Amino acid sequence: MRPSAEWGVETDPVRVALRPVNVSRYISHKIDGADSGSFTSSVTKIAIISIALGVAVMIVSFAILEGFRNEIQGKIFSFGAHLTISKYDNNNSLEVEPINGAELTQEMRKFPQIKGAQPFARKTAIIKTKDEVLGIVLKGVDEKSGPSPMRANLVAGKFPVFADSAASDEVLVSRKVADKLRLKVGDDALFYFIQNPPRVRKFTVAGVYQTGLDEFDEVYVLGDIRQIQDLNGWNDSLVGGYEVVLKDFRQLDATAESMYNTLRYDLKVDKITDQYAQLFDWLQLLNRNVIIFLLLIIFVATFNMVATIFIMILERTNMIGVLKAIGATDNQIRRMFFFRGLNLTLKGMLWGNLIGLGFCSIQYFLHPIPLDPENYYMDRVPIFWDPVIIGVINLAVFVTSQLAVLIPTYLIARIKPVVAIKFD
Repeated sequence: MRPSAEWGVETDPVRVALRPVNVSRYISHKIDGADSGSFTSSVTKIAIISIALGVAVMIVSFAILEGFRNEIQGKIFSFGAHLTISKYDNNNSLEVEPINGAELTQEMRKFPQIKGAQPFARKTAIIKTKDEVLGIVLKGVDEKSGPSPMRANLVAGKFPVFADSAASDEVLVSRKVADKLRLKVGDDALFYFIQNPPRVRKFTVAGVYQTGLDEFDEVYVLGDIRQIQDLNGWNDSLVGGYEVVLKDFRQLDATAESMYNTLRYDLKVDKITDQYAQLFDWLQLLNRNVIIFLLLIIFVATFNMVATIFIMILERTNMIGVLKAIGATDNQIRRMFFFRGLNLTLKGMLWGNLIGLGFCSIQYFLHPIPLDPENYYMDRVPIFWDPVIIGVINLAVFVTSQLAVLIPTYLIARIKPVVAIKFD
């Protein structure tokens, strides 16, 4: 017993045969294979290649740009955090007047944007070894509120151990300082502090760090904040300042303004973007150059797509005339070339994503492309994965390519059937 139509199943073979199909998509699919070996075939391949290369280059460019940004910002934040709170000082010295850490901690609890804060103190010193002498800044840190982000920059040895009983005599030096003074992990060095009366301390090199940023590597040595408190005659509650990490770096300006208006008049709030303006300006300039470069790539890919559809229309002028003669509308023929362009765009995007993501994966896991740390602040090309940016790139290419496809299809309305059929 055959199911009847009342069950929602079409049983009439004549009606099945006459079921309407998408004529535009059907013809587009047919001419796809018919173009093989023709001049149009070569042009379509060029269009696919241009879209693929455009997508691949944009994915790789943004991955590297964001990688640079995150690597450099991470190195800066590991040494200076987002905001620095200290006492006003007219002489711009690295050694500042002390502030009461307990009172400031209570004040900072009023700001929900703060993720964490660590006290610090700085003191200038001269390191003397058997053969060398070098001026540095000893930066005292405290890990009671959490591990120091400088641990991420450790390249040899270990991070100094800060015991609860007494001040640690271990320090962390940069690779540049270690090379200049010919120090290695486990060596001792004398630190001379110019004060009244002068003081001398012997410290042991526990580890070596490297950020690649000369602003830090050539100047700073990390040690226990209690050593500086002892040298300055401060009690345990006095510190040089606090380094504040925010929950969202994008709220930097607003939070700094709010803290400036709320904290005591004798305290200042310094933003990391002002302290190291040259580095952030360089990142901003790099970002602007990449955007201009990507706009040029999109323009070239769009131009190639327009040219490809124009050539396809010219080669199919006779067919367009015949279709119009048998009753096809301009919109039906226009959709036919639209589907053809859609097919080319999707093929190009597929290959572009495979090439771009494949290159990024190879660099991310195997690091085949190195960099000179002296010039680029890191030893390899960095890669940062951001699905949102990848999605936006694909969407932008898709939309611009489809808009480019529509431009030449309006030429179809000007084609007259009689003239087109005679066209050679």
